[in-house]
Amino acid sequence: MTLDEGDLAILDKFEFDVQPVGVKFLVQRPETVDRLADKMAFCEMLKRAQEGDDFYADVESHTCPAGPYVLGQADARPSFISGQFGAGLKIFEEPRAASRLYLYVPKIGRGVVNYVAFAPLDKLAFQPDVLILLANISQAEILLRAMSYRTGRMWSSKFSSAIGCAWILVYPYLTGEPNYISTGLGHGIKRRGLFPEGLQLISIPYDVLPSLLQTLQRMPWDLPAYEPDGPEFVRQVLIELGEIPPDD
Repeated sequence: MTLDEGDLAILDKFEFDVQPVGVKFLVQRPETVDRLADKMAFCEMLKRAQEGDDFYADVESHTCPAGPYVLGQADARPSFISGQFGAGLKIFEEPRAASRLYLYVPKIGRGVVNYVAFAPLDKLAFQPDVLILLANISQAEILLRAMSYRTGRMWSSKFSSAIGCAWILVYPYLTGEPNYISTGLGHGIKRRGLFPEGLQLISIPYDVLPSLLQTLQRMPWDLPAYEPDGPEFVRQVLIELGEIPPDD
């Protein structure tokens, strides 16, 4: 399904402090955005787009080797994949623990992606493969509930103590599964101080995004049970179902 501005307009209702960011994984160089002028880590590119810039990055744009690795653009260095680097940073007790990271971190196959485009919502000129939102808990509750409102799907958060960019940017693209993580977690992201702690980064893949946007149009955002008279509302529902007598 092709999205247009009208489909995405429902997100304005959240009044996010930071704009959602669309991400596109490409084989060919995009024509709708310019190349990133600076060099930075993959996770920093997300932050740059949240600040209002649209751009694309290639393998030469990265300063952190994790980015090209999870994008399938470079192999992991021996000191990384052996676990020596992770243990040296004190993230893991020993190299044997740190090396396990490379057994499960999501990684795009070689040759699949040559460029990655980023754009905030107000500059989005392409169909995003992943839409990333930075939400407070109240906003996140609505977004996550919208994912299960029609389907009953379980909420699932996947993350690791390092190479966090893979779970935010790559995992939803590869699997079609939404993901969310709490800011303040993950070594590189925390070390760089990219996001205020205690928020939720929510990544929505393209195959879930249209349904989510439609559900947000139809679903009640403020549930009656959350209101001051919520206990009475719950009681009335139980009475209607015959679970409790009217005078209970």
